[in-house]
Amino acid sequence: MKTTAITRIFIVEDDDWYREFLQYILSLNPDHEVSAFASGREMLENLHRQPHIITVDYHLPDINGSELLTRIKEQQPDSDCIVISEQHSIDTVVELLKNGAYDYFVKSKDIRDKLLNTIEKIKEQQQLKTKIWELEREVEQKYDFQKRLIGAHPSFQKIFPLLQKAISSNITVMISGETGTGKEEIAKAIHYHSKQKKGAFVAVNMSAIPKDLAESELFGHEKGAFTGALQSRTGKFEEANDGTLFLDEIADMDIALQAKLLRVLQEREVVRVGSNKPIKINCRIIAATHRNLTAEVKQNRFREDLFFRLYGLQIHLPPLRERGTDCILLSQYFIRQFCKENQLPTKKLSSEAQSKLMAYAFPGNVRELKSVIELAVVMADTETIQADNLIFSESNFETELLSQELTLELYEKKIILHVLGLCNGNVQQAADRLNIGKSTIYRLLNREKEG
Repeated sequence: MKTTAITRIFIVEDDDWYREFLQYILSLNPDHEVSAFASGREMLENLHRQPHIITVDYHLPDINGSELLTRIKEQQPDSDCIVISEQHSIDTVVELLKNGAYDYFVKSKDIRDKLLNTIEKIKEQQQLKTKIWELEREVEQKYDFQKRLIGAHPSFQKIFPLLQKAISSNITVMISGETGTGKEEIAKAIHYHSKQKKGAFVAVNMSAIPKDLAESELFGHEKGAFTGALQSRTGKFEEANDGTLFLDEIADMDIALQAKLLRVLQEREVVRVGSNKPIKINCRIIAATHRNLTAEVKQNRFREDLFFRLYGLQIHLPPLRERGTDCILLSQYFIRQFCKENQLPTKKLSSEAQSKLMAYAFPGNVRELKSVIELAVVMADTETIQADNLIFSESNFETELLSQELTLELYEKKIILHVLGLCNGNVQQAADRLNIGKSTIYRLLNREKEG
């Protein structure tokens, strides 16, 4: 059965009759825990009990209302105060409201309904604040990078000091890495732990927006600006005001639009399509790409001035194939997460399944691993996931391999791991197919585990 939260109310009133009167009407609600005090000093001694609402008599024998209100706000800023006085003075009311009083009433016998209505409004607002705080905590915990960004390999551990620097400043961040390495996850971790977290996190994938709609999508448009613009619309920059705008796949942005983006970043204002009126914007920019932006600049596909504007703090995410046993750590995390979400018994990976995961190159990186693991959990008939439960998408290994510029040692490593994956992690079968000794494969696997 759902229980109602108790509202703790303090009454500070030196008039015995009026104090008992207020205590009586406020105690009629069973959800109220009411305490009454004859002096301000007595109430302050009990302030550690953290009242939600305090009614304060303005004319107390030991301390006046203004001073008492100031001391309450210093010690218990979340408490809402209602000041009650025998006289109505506009100057006094203005002063008290400026000092943080929620409301001001003239003392009378007819105060009951007005006081109860005000207290209900305060309770609603405090409940809303609590819900907002709980949601913020939930989101912050959801993107707690120490828990969600999993990896022990040195190449991955390097990003954590950079994340701390990104969180503690407002610097523009550029995240690079192959598709599926988790660039948006990094961007969210920065946003939800920075001072921009109270604003919106707005993500835009530039590769997914048609060229002719990109300007309107980013900067907004006015009604009638073009065919189909039936009403005005805010752009992503305005939506992200006081928050974070994540520009994913920035290298795919049209060269003409890059010039307009540069102007927006320099002037900190946007002009909607079909308008001449600039709109001030205040949002943090985090950009990401899977391309080599330096090479894009040399090929004249990306503006050099925009490149320097965006390249603030650089965070590079290594591909999964270069992270050693991180794929096993991530797999175990995805197994626990998927089983919990689907109310399934937790499963584990067999040693053969682990070898098969270690042997696969994962061209789709962490995103692909997550899909593979979730399917494997469904396919496994027992609590142990076997190698044949791991189903990888078809890929042209030869084309992928030859398109990379590697040393002979790295080519040999990739070929051995690929064949080991085809053999479902069976070292003897892989050694036979490659006509090499098992010890060669074991040495390679040990090196991978050591990072």
